[in-house]
Amino acid sequence: MAEEELPGVLILDIGGTHGVLENLAALLKKHFHLITMKEFLGNKEEMSKKIQSIFVFECRPTIDRELLESLPNLKVIGNSGVGVDHLDLKMISSFGVKVTNTPHAVADSTADIGMALMLASARRLIEGNLLN
Repeated sequence: MAEEELPGVLILDIGGTHGVLENLAALLKKHFHLITMKEFLGNKEEMSKKIQSIFVFECRPTIDRELLESLPNLKVIGNSGVGVDHLDLKMISSFGVKVTNTPHAVADSTADIGMALMLASARRLIEGNLLN
């Protein structure tokens, strides 16, 4: 499928301090035409029509009324984390936009860390390591 045929997804950036991780961007590119916030702001009139979704990574880009009003074809906001506390769901839904998240994405890792901390505490691993 040509890049023009793929639905547009707005992201903050690729790589860098707050951008989407490069390996995740590669996966997204298989299904979407990635549009960075810089590209969007540089050509709002053309880009706003192409964007059908926003991928929120580490609470970025910020979803506010001004952004939503500038995206007439927006259908869904996908959050790459468990919670959606940083999103104003009532305002977003007033634009007819759906919100998704990944509630089980880190469940196994969280359980692993929890078990490791309990075992380390029960076995006093930190104190034992400090004696060396």
